[in-house]
Amino acid sequence: MASVPRFSNDREENKGQPQASKRTPLRQFSPLLVAMVGLPGRGKSLLARRLSRYLNYTGDTTKVLDISDYRRKHMEKYGSHEMFRADNLPAWRLRQKSFHEALEDAVAWLSEPGHHVAILDGPNVSRHQRQEIYDLIYGQKGFRIMFIECVCEDPAILERNFKDILQYSADYSSMATEQALTDLTYKMAHYKAQYESPSLGSHWELPCPMVKVLDGGFGGIVAHGITGVKESKILAYISVPKLSQQNIYFSRHGESEFNVIGRIGGDAPLSPRGRVYAHALANHLRTLNLPALQVWTSTLKRTKATAANIHAPQQHLSELDEVFSGDCESLTYEELQERFPRELALRDRDKLKYRYPQGESYVDVMQRLVPILTQLESENNVLTISHQAVLRCVLGYYLEIPAEEIPYVHVPLHTIIKVSLKGYKYTMETVKMPIDCVDTNRAKPSNCLINRTTEEALLTVPAHLESMSGLNALTTCI
Repeated sequence: MASVPRFSNDREENKGQPQASKRTPLRQFSPLLVAMVGLPGRGKSLLARRLSRYLNYTGDTTKVLDISDYRRKHMEKYGSHEMFRADNLPAWRLRQKSFHEALEDAVAWLSEPGHHVAILDGPNVSRHQRQEIYDLIYGQKGFRIMFIECVCEDPAILERNFKDILQYSADYSSMATEQALTDLTYKMAHYKAQYESPSLGSHWELPCPMVKVLDGGFGGIVAHGITGVKESKILAYISVPKLSQQNIYFSRHGESEFNVIGRIGGDAPLSPRGRVYAHALANHLRTLNLPALQVWTSTLKRTKATAANIHAPQQHLSELDEVFSGDCESLTYEELQERFPRELALRDRDKLKYRYPQGESYVDVMQRLVPILTQLESENNVLTISHQAVLRCVLGYYLEIPAEEIPYVHVPLHTIIKVSLKGYKYTMETVKMPIDCVDTNRAKPSNCLINRTTEEALLTVPAHLESMSGLNALTTCI
């Protein structure tokens, strides 16, 4: 059972603990350094990169600085575990140099306007090293600081983590599997001999926020001294256990009647070809035979109809509803240009932030999706059936697409998307089902001025039928 985060009093629990000799007063809105702590194979780097992805997506500009990357810059090729021995002084000096370079770059990053969080990814196993981080970041620079220690004793989790290291670490890319496993085992032993935990019982070594993540979060979270908005946001995120290996699936609804005639939004039923896709999707999933499959859809009828033939538990979630177009719901682009030419030009100019009159923006959709995205990281074999704008935002999160590019991600109809966690990153595969459909992707026009001509405004509008009567002709194609 996961433990409840436990909070403690700095003053009482840090009597006799080392203090920074000189401290700059803490500022509530100062940038934050998150320093990872833990032995290799405990999930630090995966958590660091997941946290960076989450913070960047939710508006806190974040960068991960991996001490190992700095160490590799000083080495043509990784030698062996010998470089991690405590008595190997030349190698120790190189690792210390790499640590200081990463720390200095973290300070430089946080000193830039608009940069909110730096994550120092590395073992940081000694108290002296952590004291040095604290003194520089908190004492000299006046930044905020938080330590996250990853501890893992679960044999199954450790085995998976070691396999990921052997498969994805640059150190072992050219080393035979058995040799790499032996080297990693010795490397682990060297680090264990030098490891000093930041916490001793109920006592913590430094008077700053610290979190201990047990068994990847599945064993619970112990939290100490958490103050501040960013620190609380981070604690909430890492308190939800996340899988280290997962496959999740996505699809737009089948082609709808509104897709065929070029209308945006609304709650239209599926077209005849969309209904064929719904059956094909269900058949494809039966072929995959995914264990414990779940289906999540929006509350709109076209996604529910697309999922109707799938025999699996289903949830219908309003967070997955299409971006709401407000006063522009159910209009074609031609009608938008005729009735709201200024609004269409403003949207084309900044599609990410533009909000429809009485409606939503892409930024609004990204924000309402955060609980879904956070929960999805804890799930496996979930099929999410949603809409073009929503899935653009979802893929933007997992594939770390720059926010300004998200509104133009191509998410075609009648396509099954598989997103898999491999190492520290998500990858995407697609299966295009052989069922004809319209293309609803509209590229950004070259002219986004308010006084542009109608022809310029509608230049990139996808082809579509003019009226509902044309739908009947599609049945002959099925």
